[in-house]
Amino acid sequence: MSAGAARSSGPATRGKAGFRPLLAGLAAFLAVGGFTTAMTPGAEAAVNPYERGPAPTVSSIEAARGSYAVSQTTVSSLSVTGFGGGTVYYPTSTADGTFGAVVISPGYTASQSSIAWLGPRLASQGFVVLTIDTLTTLDQPDSRGRQLLAGLDYLTGRSAVRARIDSSRLGVMGHSMGGGGTLEAAKSRPSLQAAIPLTGWNLDKSWPEIKTPTLVIGADGDSVAPVASHSEPFYESLPGSLDKAYLELNGATHFTPNTSNTTIAKYSVAWLKRFIDNDTRYEQFLCPLPRPGLTIEEYRGNCPHVS
Repeated sequence: MSAGAARSSGPATRGKAGFRPLLAGLAAFLAVGGFTTAMTPGAEAAVNPYERGPAPTVSSIEAARGSYAVSQTTVSSLSVTGFGGGTVYYPTSTADGTFGAVVISPGYTASQSSIAWLGPRLASQGFVVLTIDTLTTLDQPDSRGRQLLAGLDYLTGRSAVRARIDSSRLGVMGHSMGGGGTLEAAKSRPSLQAAIPLTGWNLDKSWPEIKTPTLVIGADGDSVAPVASHSEPFYESLPGSLDKAYLELNGATHFTPNTSNTTIAKYSVAWLKRFIDNDTRYEQFLCPLPRPGLTIEEYRGNCPHVS
């Protein structure tokens, strides 16, 4: 060994011995830190026990199906009161516990088949979904609003899947007059967690009473419920303090929600997850506000969300 090496080894040995107390203290600190880290997932679960499914990506919320396998069951109009029967779509697995629930109404003269595509699409993302038939195809928005609430009461109180549902996590959607009914339902039941009117129609243009986070979806080419006299005033009349958004579809018509649509599904899933499940992993798709593009004519909203 060279003299230089000998000189180097002496201080190194002394340094190692001198650092032993420090290393012991560091080990204790890391042990505590490791314990804290190990507890983090549990702590997060305690903060939000409603998260369902894997961490979302753009691909996952745009996909035709989410991570849950889905089953469905028919609800006869003869077995219910307050609405005209329908179809329940639900996650097959119960391993993750209960789910939030959403009821969806069709529009004027339409049946549940016109909005049926939303059933399995939303259910596969981790919701129990009921698409309803209305008592008559000519029912007006106020009636459709009551029927949406009757559908929720049926789901949580009498349905075969009621044990799969958390009755505190509920939302409503609807197309056209069903969209107008969605606003009526949210006004009548402030405890709802989310509302999404799709190219909604309603003679009432002002909704300052609504306390439910609401995503209003309109269409730039809607000649039945033009956005200037329906979706836009609906959105603008909602309280400024409310978590709300306005999505205007580009190159779309009043009837665009009647067929599978990736943009409608993407933002509906994100909105329902964010507010029914309180799942802030989906905030990234809503804030910052989405920018106009091939499928979005305009998007307005308040960010960051506070609910």
